[in-house]
Amino acid sequence: MRLDLCTWQEVERYLEHSRGIIIPIGSHEQHGPNGLIGTDAICPEVIARGVGERHQVLVGPTLGVGMAQHHLGFAGSISLRPSTLMAVVADVVSSLVRHGFTHIYFLNGHGGNIATVTAAFSELYAEQSLAGGAAGFHLKLANWFLGRRVMEVTDFLYGGSNGSHATAAEVSLTYYAYPDAAKQVEMSPRVAPDGPFRDSADFRSKFPDGRMGSDPSSACAEHGEQLFEAAVEDTWRTYSQFVDGALRAAR
Repeated sequence: MRLDLCTWQEVERYLEHSRGIIIPIGSHEQHGPNGLIGTDAICPEVIARGVGERHQVLVGPTLGVGMAQHHLGFAGSISLRPSTLMAVVADVVSSLVRHGFTHIYFLNGHGGNIATVTAAFSELYAEQSLAGGAAGFHLKLANWFLGRRVMEVTDFLYGGSNGSHATAAEVSLTYYAYPDAAKQVEMSPRVAPDGPFRDSADFRSKFPDGRMGSDPSSACAEHGEQLFEAAVEDTWRTYSQFVDGALRAAR
């Protein structure tokens, strides 16, 4: 179920039996020689829609631009400031809560979003606490790439060469979603270096082709389908636990 394809009357009917919604969140940034710039938005969007279709969960619009300042040394990357992303998350949550949603689950595809989105949650809860009331909403951030089944499949397919950015797993998932966009590119070195970085200039100098510790040359749609199935399973499990657990705690 997609929010953008619903009428407002259909959303009201949904709220009669469920107060939960999934919001995919990602980034638009370079993903090495063969990864799509929209990778971090495409992955959670595809997974969330898979969950929505199979389990009748409402899926909101993808927040496709995230905190990616460290990728701005590569053409096409777009970044929000942390403060801007926090404001976007807060406004999305506030809008949904106003209509009666109480369980808002952000499915994330970009590691650079984690600290900022978590801080946005803290600000929203603090606002309620400082006003002297209890928050009438529950928020969760889940990273699709850290799901139990996804990590098992990733380890089986790629072992230690998956890396931490422009990974074989995420590239494969985008190829499953958009097979016509798949690219064959020779990697040199085969496995990219890894390590800490500071800003966009530092990142570009240390990782000149955009990869971190990864070898995405083996990425393919067939692997992507396996990862999609694993991610839908992971997401449904954690989403349902989030909604059911919060409801039990409120009773």
